[in-house]
Amino acid sequence: QLQLVESGGGLVQPGGTLRLSCAASGFAEDYVLIGWFRQAPGKEREGVSFMGSSLTYYGDSAEGRFTISRDNDKNIVYLQMTSLKPEDTAVYYCAAAREMVRAFPPPPEDFTSWGQGTQVTVSS
Repeated sequence: QLQLVESGGGLVQPGGTLRLSCAASGFAEDYVLIGWFRQAPGKEREGVSFMGSSLTYYGDSAEGRFTISRDNDKNIVYLQMTSLKPEDTAVYYCAAAREMVRAFPPPPEDFTSWGQGTQVTVSS
């Protein structure tokens, strides 16, 4: 079983920058897709950004502002977030899938491993 641990969340002013990290331990090589969801209070979980061996996906909310990257030596996935807006406020979850997802944006139920989440709050 893959364990995922997020870090890097916090309080940031509008227009600011944050970098989230997701440290993976376990059978990382068994997973074909890894990335980030977010969930704001009262809203459904939303796919933010994902990467596999030959693809990178950004949801509409992330396109042009967020960048996903991976350090394969350290088994860490990053989400660099810039130009943050109050509507980016949410709990951000790292998730990994053992099989390619059925569609993009990917449904959360296609992911078998989840981190505990990290809170991002964008407010002045």
